[in-house]
Amino acid sequence: MMSHAAYVFTSYGIATLTVLGLIAWVILDGRARRRELVELEASGVRRRSAGQASGETP
Repeated sequence: MMSHAAYVFTSYGIATLTVLGLIAWVILDGRARRRELVELEASGVRRRSAGQASGETP
């Protein structure tokens, strides 16, 4: 049977790995979305919000 300390340390370890995994996922996904935006803007596609900021209508 596991001792109380082993249970606590295991739980903290799993929680830490989960949080670090989520942080890595958000960072990597953000980089991927930025790359996609750069590719789209390079191909001539513009964001809708960029046109409305200058007073243009869609």
